[in-house]
Amino acid sequence: MYTVKALYDLGHSKAGQYLSQFTYPWEALGGIKTLIVELGKDLGEEYQEISPEVWVHKTAKVAPTAYLGAPCIIGENTEVRHGAFIRGSALVGDGCVVGNSVELKNVILFDGVQVPHYNYVGDSILGYKAHMGAGSITSNVKADKSLVVIHTEPNIPTGIKKVGAMLGDFVEVGCNSVLNPGTVIGKNSNVYPLSCVRGVIPESSIYKTGGIVVAKK
Repeated sequence: MYTVKALYDLGHSKAGQYLSQFTYPWEALGGIKTLIVELGKDLGEEYQEISPEVWVHKTAKVAPTAYLGAPCIIGENTEVRHGAFIRGSALVGDGCVVGNSVELKNVILFDGVQVPHYNYVGDSILGYKAHMGAGSITSNVKADKSLVVIHTEPNIPTGIKKVGAMLGDFVEVGCNSVLNPGTVIGKNSNVYPLSCVRGVIPESSIYKTGGIVVAKK
């Protein structure tokens, strides 16, 4: 439930071929910057390199107040709204929404992802049509700065200090939720608003208040 194959339809991202070489999605985090630079070289005339290593599709709408840090790719028909802060190493797919005061760093956003209001997404991979409600964030560093562990049975050490959240396709995260370092949410699952999520949530589940997880009916 926490492998690349289980979480994502790789046909919905320019990173699909890259991700296919890994067993677990967090293994791909260290190469996102290099991936974007390599992809940028072959994007074609539909993309404009508006500044060094910043490629934006001609149909994308980018607010003049948004900051696009290198390297990044903004996909077809994607909207980057007022005050968005893309720090760099962000591969944003087609038909995405990056909203007001949203910050992205070292991420892959599959096609159709929406992070529309006051979200922080760092060192994370969000699957096809995943959606994060207003104020929901990924926490990517543990308080004691130790290496992140994926909490499941048995636990999986990542060997990495910064790991945010891995959201499968069609995941819905409720408003003002916190996804703790190393959170993995299976495809088609929902998280209640105001949740504090840790560990692995199975696909087609609902994460309710108090950490109760039930299967969708």
